[in-house]
Amino acid sequence: MSNAPFLRRRTLVSLLAASTVPVLPAFAQFRVEVSGVGLTQLPIAVAAFRGDAQAPQKIGSIVRADLERSGMFRPVDTTGVTADENTRPDLAAWRQKGADSMVTGSVTPLADGRYDVRLRLWDIVRGQDLGGQSYTVGPADLRLSAHRISDFVYEKLTGEKGIFSTRIAYVTKAAQKYNLWVADSDGEGAQSALTSPEPIISPAWSPSGTQLAYVSFESRKPVIYAHDVASGKRRLLANFRGSNSAPAWSPDGKQLVATLSRDGGSQLYAIGLNGGDPKRLTQSSSIDTEPAFSPDGRYIYFVSDRGGAPQIYRMSPNGGNAERVTFTGSYNISPAISPDGRWMAYVSRVGGAFRLHVMELATGTVTPITETTADESPSFAPNSRLIVYATQQQGREALMTTTLDGKIKAKLSGASGDIREPDWGPFQR
Repeated sequence: MSNAPFLRRRTLVSLLAASTVPVLPAFAQFRVEVSGVGLTQLPIAVAAFRGDAQAPQKIGSIVRADLERSGMFRPVDTTGVTADENTRPDLAAWRQKGADSMVTGSVTPLADGRYDVRLRLWDIVRGQDLGGQSYTVGPADLRLSAHRISDFVYEKLTGEKGIFSTRIAYVTKAAQKYNLWVADSDGEGAQSALTSPEPIISPAWSPSGTQLAYVSFESRKPVIYAHDVASGKRRLLANFRGSNSAPAWSPDGKQLVATLSRDGGSQLYAIGLNGGDPKRLTQSSSIDTEPAFSPDGRYIYFVSDRGGAPQIYRMSPNGGNAERVTFTGSYNISPAISPDGRWMAYVSRVGGAFRLHVMELATGTVTPITETTADESPSFAPNSRLIVYATQQQGREALMTTTLDGKIKAKLSGASGDIREPDWGPFQR
């Protein structure tokens, strides 16, 4: 097996083959595409907030899009309706329109340039006030306040934590310039963490959400850095002889596991964040790469061609014997483990197409999620309910989110479509 197709997007090969159409820093909001029937979704009315028309960000619209994208909610039409947190809805009227719950609120400019953002959540069926929240934020944090409102609503109505105020990282290429971006979970508000004339690949959030590890080719070979997101400072973690690639954080954030070729061949090594000699974890004559920890730290999942073709295996974090995990399909790569430990997302080659699949780890049951042909780099949302991945549609690259059953997908496409390598950050601690 040649190295290039096996390591696919997480190596230099694919990045050097990328198009050179310009990429703009601002990306369109996710567009939701619902496929499949029999979906159980909670019907919710999200009115325009009082003051939305004058505010730099339309809070009601952002909340509505967040909830729809989650796959758990079906928006009820509120065209032309504005309602603040003190307005009690006409319960009978909204029930007749099919709503089970309703979000109302306001955004009010303050004298110091900040905004007062308030919301109220109503149970239409029971006629109950489910509570509210208020935030005082600067203009730059209005979107974040909207995402926090979405988190509040999601948790109140589902009992699970919302992920709308979390962040994603991804890479774009424009002409001969590569950018590592950090953006809101809906892809908006993107800020460049790093710009380089050489490829940047494999961004990986630390468990604390404060750092990104990534691979840079700026020294004309793959080298691993850790980048502090808030300050922009970075430090070199792996610049050993040969290739340094595919970094994965341990759940405690104290070390990385990465693929190094320092001793010949591509093998997995544990790298302490405080320096020292890397510890070799695999001893095969094959290519071992794309490590991913289980959230409890018991296993490292990885890809190896030790059986003749790439399959996913797992082993103890200390190395030793590895057991094979994937048996469906002859070519399986890019494992990602859900934060709740129940699921593994990965990419399987079906015919000539690379498609996203999800395995329930306890049973080994595999579900194909997509019908596209160039899926890659899956990453779970921190509540384990959504997956973000890169793909191609009509020849253009895009990021997608999908529910675990594949029935609700949302597309984020850059101006050129050349957008890839997503990684979904954790809940903020």
